[in-house]
Amino acid sequence: MPDSTHHALSQRNSTEFRGIRSPLQLPSAATDLILLGDLTGRYATGSYSRLASDGRSLVLRENRAGAAEHGHRITAAIACHVARAGGTVDQLTQLLLHPEHEGGRHARSIALRSGQSRALGYIRRVWASASEAVSTTRALGSRHEAYEVLAALRDRIETTPWRGEQERTALRVLRAHLNFAEIAGGPLHHASERQTAEEAGISRTTLRAVYEKVLKPQGWLLRLRVGHGREGSTWYLDARPSRFRTTQYPPDPALEEWTTPETTTTADIDSTVLGHLMGLDAFAHHGLGSSALVIISALHQRQDQTVGELVGTSSVSRATTYRTLRRLADHGLVQHTGETWALAPRALEGFGNSLPAPATELDSVPAQGWDTVADRHGTTGLSARRKTLHTAQRAAYREAFDRLVEHRSKAVVIVHDGHQVLVPAPRPDEIPPGWHAPDGYVLDPLTGRAAPDWRIATDGRLILITPADQRSYDELAAAHAEALSEWESVA
Repeated sequence: MPDSTHHALSQRNSTEFRGIRSPLQLPSAATDLILLGDLTGRYATGSYSRLASDGRSLVLRENRAGAAEHGHRITAAIACHVARAGGTVDQLTQLLLHPEHEGGRHARSIALRSGQSRALGYIRRVWASASEAVSTTRALGSRHEAYEVLAALRDRIETTPWRGEQERTALRVLRAHLNFAEIAGGPLHHASERQTAEEAGISRTTLRAVYEKVLKPQGWLLRLRVGHGREGSTWYLDARPSRFRTTQYPPDPALEEWTTPETTTTADIDSTVLGHLMGLDAFAHHGLGSSALVIISALHQRQDQTVGELVGTSSVSRATTYRTLRRLADHGLVQHTGETWALAPRALEGFGNSLPAPATELDSVPAQGWDTVADRHGTTGLSARRKTLHTAQRAAYREAFDRLVEHRSKAVVIVHDGHQVLVPAPRPDEIPPGWHAPDGYVLDPLTGRAAPDWRIATDGRLILITPADQRSYDELAAAHAEALSEWESVA
């Protein structure tokens, strides 16, 4: 569309918006979406596919269902724009039902098929969801605000008790996603399962288990879209998760209950140190483990803690704390004076720890790096083997994906003048030139007449029109082009 035409449409649209009962100021992106629809295909991604029953693979939706999902996403986006601008449901209704607004095509289709009252009920439901979403979320207007949200999330992660081995493993996964979010510049980020497993230092099986049993139910992490092709999954970190109620309740003064480390409802760790260490072989499942990670993070946050204090700050049980401290002391990573424990002066060298050296000699010899610790526990090379396995899986998957995209079939090889010549098989959707007929029809090679149920799309591919389609050729061609655009963007 020429710039002058787009400018005229924008000017006309702003006048119409001001004429709606009360002034309504919308950003340019919302104006374009209302006037012109989803030209960039932003809301089409994932509309024409859905998650299969196995929870991992994708299957294609029917064209009508895909178009309805795409239209609903556009409608919901417009409703959020209007709600964020302080509009009303009546203003949203006028915008969507305006005959010249492409963004309201889905709502007008409902009105045409099922009646005006059905369409109005649909708009009211979308408005209710949009109003709730806008009131409970914060619009990030700049990268600085996004980093403020991530900083608040990091603080919440560091002060939340992560009790039990499964929750401590979930903490590693959550910290890995926080690393990806900080790189992306906001809570919305992309990451594959293999990438996350390598970052957290765990297997993919364990990663899926803690996501389904801990992070997803408690609202910490939400997968918006399953990865496909060369694109990882789309994730969103929630700074305000809904934690389940713990079985350890706060003390009741009326019952003369007193606060003990076992009933502490807050923790205090340094998740940055945890994020640096969790991918090392020394902290694998059969090595020092996640309990050592959180205890080291708690001691880095605050030195000289008693075992009782560590139970509260690290959320590790008393027995596990004693056992883990002894293991760390054997490696020279921690030391105790009286009843308090602290990190050894050079235990975290390279991670920002600059504690002064002690006046007395340590009883144990400090480990010469984390590789030595991994050697003692027999976990050396776990991360390297995991990365090698993931690299091989990626290569096999991409090869299969490329074959699917290119519609490869078994090649035919002939021998010509003593040389092998590869004869590629024709793609099943390619149309021979002799099949082309005027006005986009397809010639039947047997009868030489145009086939009434077939058309040739603008990309040269066949489209079959049947009574069940209930759409014109132009609508079918547009749906095909939209689905093709979505597929190419994913690939």
